[in-house]
Amino acid sequence: MTAAVETTARPRGTRPATEGRAEYLRLLVQPVLVLLLTVGVLTWALRRDLTVTQQASLNTSNIVTVTWQHILITATVVVIVVVIAVPLGTLLTRPGYRRLTPIFVGVANVGAAAPAIGLIVLCYLATRTTGFWIGVAPIAFYSLLPVLRNTILGYQQVDPVLIDAGRGQGMSAPTILRRIEFPLAVPYILAGLRTSLVLAVGTATLSFLVSAGGLGILIDTGYKLRDNVTLVVGAVLAVALALLVDWLGALAEQFLGPKGLR
Repeated sequence: MTAAVETTARPRGTRPATEGRAEYLRLLVQPVLVLLLTVGVLTWALRRDLTVTQQASLNTSNIVTVTWQHILITATVVVIVVVIAVPLGTLLTRPGYRRLTPIFVGVANVGAAAPAIGLIVLCYLATRTTGFWIGVAPIAFYSLLPVLRNTILGYQQVDPVLIDAGRGQGMSAPTILRRIEFPLAVPYILAGLRTSLVLAVGTATLSFLVSAGGLGILIDTGYKLRDNVTLVVGAVLAVALALLVDWLGALAEQFLGPKGLR
């Protein structure tokens, strides 16, 4: 897979009216689509005459368990990415540290360019263990680039005039960062986070390879047993979860940025 394409965010105040209306419409339609997909596939599957093998996979308890595992993996990955990428991206835009930017961005590019399945297998081979964290760590590395790159980009897009104005008012460097630079960089950071969310929820389907759980278990079971019902349920639920996560990211972009830029 090629390196992740840089994601940018445009300040809300500059968005065309038609684009804004389309975004609001999508925010209304997307959760409805998620609900229809989830309810539809579960109704279709659970009302069938299932074999004993299918009943072992397609029961309410198991579906809830693997879905929760998938959500937990995704949430943990996103927390790790934010905790690492946002402070690191902030540091790399400070004087004295900018020369290190190519090194860290290059390392993150390696993670984004490498196949996710390869990273998971290499992590397993390096540690000789399986489990939750062996599934989470390589996915976090894989999802790091969008947030790191967009954090750096967000700070680079801050108008120097605003920074000079803050200095003219007697603000210290930390105060300028907290009250001017970071708020203006938030839309870019959120755009990168949205991309990382979708990457994380998608690649989490591979975490079953190291016994970390997730919806990939249903997909793998259906494929190995030539069981199309289990395969469809796992795939559709993974798609629905990805759409839900993307919707949550869109909500964050819409409502968590500075009020003046929405």
